[in-house]
Amino acid sequence: MKKRNFLINAFLKKCPRCQEGNLFTAPFEFSKPVAMPEQCPICKQKYEPEPGFYYGAMFLSYIFSGFFFLGIMGILLIVFKMSINPAMGVLLIVAAITYFFFLRMSRSIWINLLVKYDPKSKEKQETQSFGY
Repeated sequence: MKKRNFLINAFLKKCPRCQEGNLFTAPFEFSKPVAMPEQCPICKQKYEPEPGFYYGAMFLSYIFSGFFFLGIMGILLIVFKMSINPAMGVLLIVAAITYFFFLRMSRSIWINLLVKYDPKSKEKQETQSFGY
């Protein structure tokens, strides 16, 4: 399989090592918004390599959502010429709708930044499972 760009792979929410396994369990559940399997079903990459691994993803989420919401407020105030209170109400609705998207996307980008693609990871796992 040809290597994908890490941002495309993060957007698809696939395993960074083999680029085939899903990072999150499907379907989405509100009770478990970031439910992830313990490891990739294809290459056995651990999705939480160490305790607190996704702490950095919190900062990514803050940065991405901050600039996104700043852009939304700019459009509402400048283009639509809304006053601050109705614009803030719209922003709160947009924030509630996009919260889980930013949460999952920041985790996906974080692991894709730190775990590198290994085209032979699937082959290595198959040979280890057969005991060769």
